[in-house]
Amino acid sequence: MLLHLHHDTHYAYSPAVENAHHVVHVQPMSNAVQTVLSHTLQIDPAPDQQSTALDVFGNSRTFFSLHRSHQALCVSAKSVVQTHVHVADAPHNSLPWEKVKQRYRYRAGSTHDTAWQFVFASPLAPRSVEFADFARPSFTPGRPLAEAAHELMTRIYQHMAYDGDATDVDTPPLDALRLGKGVCQDFAHIMVACCRSLGLPARYVSGYLLTHPEPGQPRLIGCDASHAWASVYCPALDAAHDAPPGQWLDFDPTNHRVPLDDYITLAVGRDYLDVSPLRGVIHGGSQHTLNVAVTVTPASHPHPDFEIC
Repeated sequence: MLLHLHHDTHYAYSPAVENAHHVVHVQPMSNAVQTVLSHTLQIDPAPDQQSTALDVFGNSRTFFSLHRSHQALCVSAKSVVQTHVHVADAPHNSLPWEKVKQRYRYRAGSTHDTAWQFVFASPLAPRSVEFADFARPSFTPGRPLAEAAHELMTRIYQHMAYDGDATDVDTPPLDALRLGKGVCQDFAHIMVACCRSLGLPARYVSGYLLTHPEPGQPRLIGCDASHAWASVYCPALDAAHDAPPGQWLDFDPTNHRVPLDDYITLAVGRDYLDVSPLRGVIHGGSQHTLNVAVTVTPASHPHPDFEIC
């Protein structure tokens, strides 16, 4: 599927910001399930310094700084992404979850594996007994990892109610689990934390989901939003040295589905703090307003036919 993505962020400051340093993750990654065909980033005011590089997780990260007074900041990212249908191995073809857990226990002299970094706790996806207890009914003895993770996704979906007012960006996922309410960020953090609490590699995925208007209604510009889901690492069945690598299996507990070609992956990390679209440090601007507008459209729906939200 060919998808057009437009992500606008606008800050208005009072009083003016005197200088600022920001980091943005707004460029989708190219991987096995998607190809970025084009990407542009516009920043107003124009930065005094700007650079782009890959971070430790393979995400494209842009740093920019402003060394002059400004009362507003606009960051506009436009991308065209070709997504591909990706069918993962059937759940019964994955290793039992206990064997995966055993593989990622510390052993002196073990071979480096990039999935190791996603076993450990992170600020917004910690390990705890409460997360392990919630996850354990899905991880019965000998159960294939992919099958167990899929059921965990289902149970989180059933346990949690989507409520945009119940939590904020700093709400600990354990609080959201106890409350039984939250947004996609909370759903994703809970699933990641549950898997890690059982000793399994899991990571946070930020991105976008193509939404569909009600029948007869126009597609609205700027009314979509960033999305988040979880990804669990499933090693290859064959543990031989020359065996093919394992794969990351994506699960969206907010929508109770496995992401397909209507999803765009933006960035991956240990939790939201690694992949937030825009963060930084400013001098001044003690009060500010923030407006974010996201639009994801298929190539068959040209923008002039849409309405502004």
